[in-house]
Amino acid sequence: MITTLTPNPSLDRTVSLPGELIRGGVNRLAGVTIEPGGKGLNVARVLVGAGQTVTAVLPAASHDPLLRVLGAVAADGLRVRPVDVAGSARINTAVTEPDGTTTKLNEPGAGLDDDEIAAVERALIEAVSRRDGADGAEDADAARAAGAIGAVATGSAGAGSVTDAEEDADAAEAGAWADSAPAAHDWAILSGSLPPGAPVDWYARLVVRLRGAAPGLRIAVDTSDAPLAALAAAMPAAAPDLIKPNGEELGQLAGLPAERAMALEDGAMRGEYGPVVEAARVLVERGVATVMATLGAAGAVLVTAEGAWHAAAPKIHVLSTVGAGDSSVAGYVLADVRGGDATERLRTAVAYGSAAAGLPGTALPTTSDLPAGSPVVTRLA
Repeated sequence: MITTLTPNPSLDRTVSLPGELIRGGVNRLAGVTIEPGGKGLNVARVLVGAGQTVTAVLPAASHDPLLRVLGAVAADGLRVRPVDVAGSARINTAVTEPDGTTTKLNEPGAGLDDDEIAAVERALIEAVSRRDGADGAEDADAARAAGAIGAVATGSAGAGSVTDAEEDADAAEAGAWADSAPAAHDWAILSGSLPPGAPVDWYARLVVRLRGAAPGLRIAVDTSDAPLAALAAAMPAAAPDLIKPNGEELGQLAGLPAERAMALEDGAMRGEYGPVVEAARVLVERGVATVMATLGAAGAVLVTAEGAWHAAAPKIHVLSTVGAGDSSVAGYVLADVRGGDATERLRTAVAYGSAAAGLPGTALPTTSDLPAGSPVVTRLA
């Protein structure tokens, strides 16, 4: 079972230009598309396109146009679990040029209040616990009614900590659903920016909560900026099974000076992967099971406690990088649920990420879009 959380979903509007963007001038459009967006939804849709069943948790009002658009493109296997909120999904605009240059204009998103944050968290825990209204939920509900989730939402519990009421709620869920514990390759994928109103360490708290509610569940977190830094600060208690930083983010997480962090991807372009591996090992030593550093045209490096590998990016004509990282995460998880080893997980991740980069706008890859040749994977350590 695979569950995704998209805390800040969007309607993605892509406008395609016939030539270069003219700043300050009039630009005629070659085409316009509108798709449901947000990193978690992107991951879910790629996985469903590859034959997986995915539960997608997201905040969305019942009248939100996002749900209508999502329903229009949803394929069999996508189970949408919206959490009713007051605000509407943001609209993100991507301006694409023929050479692949993409300019993104992202709205901040509708803010969530404490009750809405609590509801989203509850829906996620229920989804990974396979509850869906079965008997045994009442004890967990009663514990939350005493203020369990509210304490997390309002920030009264520190990163990686839980209140007594939360522990009671998680214990009730774990007991009620012991017979449906996660299988070896069940995943929860937490992806994207956080909406206004959400605590900056929400992902860190969610990792801790998920560990308690669904022991054995594999957790991926794909975010950036302050939420990523907060996640790192809460390690090892909040260490996920997979993170996917780019070169600069990896360097920052490993504590490298800014210049060295920014140089990681440039070095990889010259075939210098050692600094990337060393930076990733810092995170592995802090509890992260797998670090997959995406390095643009230099491919990607995967580091675990067992070793390090590099996958070369296939040569493609880049049309848009929107969704490429999300597709890489989907490829990794897809290979994992199919029982692939580290080499196969990295190879599939790079194949899907490259396929996404070769598609226009916000289009997401299916199996028919994968490059003809598999990415070459080399063991580094």
